[in-house]
Amino acid sequence: MRLRLALASLLLAAAPASAQQQSQSYKFLEAIRKADGNAVIGILDQPGQTIINTRDVNSGESALHIVAKRGDMTYTQYLLARGADINARDSQGNTALMLAVEAGHADVVDLLASRRANANLGNKAGETPLLRAVQRRDLALVRALIAAGGNPDQTDYNGTSARGYVAADPRAGAIAKVMAETKKKAPANVSGPRL
Repeated sequence: MRLRLALASLLLAAAPASAQQQSQSYKFLEAIRKADGNAVIGILDQPGQTIINTRDVNSGESALHIVAKRGDMTYTQYLLARGADINARDSQGNTALMLAVEAGHADVVDLLASRRANANLGNKAGETPLLRAVQRRDLALVRALIAAGGNPDQTDYNGTSARGYVAADPRAGAIAKVMAETKKKAPANVSGPRL
């Protein structure tokens, strides 16, 4: 009998932790993952709701990251209209634009670029969406990202730029032509002390 009472009290003590797992943030991201439109709208339409940019505690992904990665144009447009941070970064430093490039979702890349997503935000490895498009040898994405302001001379943490990767890849003929036609960009001015 005592064992049963002890187990029951342990289960009751654990209830608040499981309830925390079912927070509004958790429910919202799960609804996004499941593409449950009614639940997403229901959560976002609650008065005073500021959950649009909530992040997954493990991956750092926002709802916009999730839908961009799966190439969901409808949800991407909806979340942007509701105020999603277009340049939010996940725990690896990836933006929604980077994830759309990685997955090859040209329509989502075009949408994010048209909404002024920063094409030069690098992830933790310093890779930009343009660098990733070059690595994928995706000519259409390379063109779209250059048109969106992607800098082919910005380097990753290895010190290699998109131009550098193209020059080292004998299979990148068409991309090499695009790079040759793209003017070099001066490095951005950085404020702070000069060393």
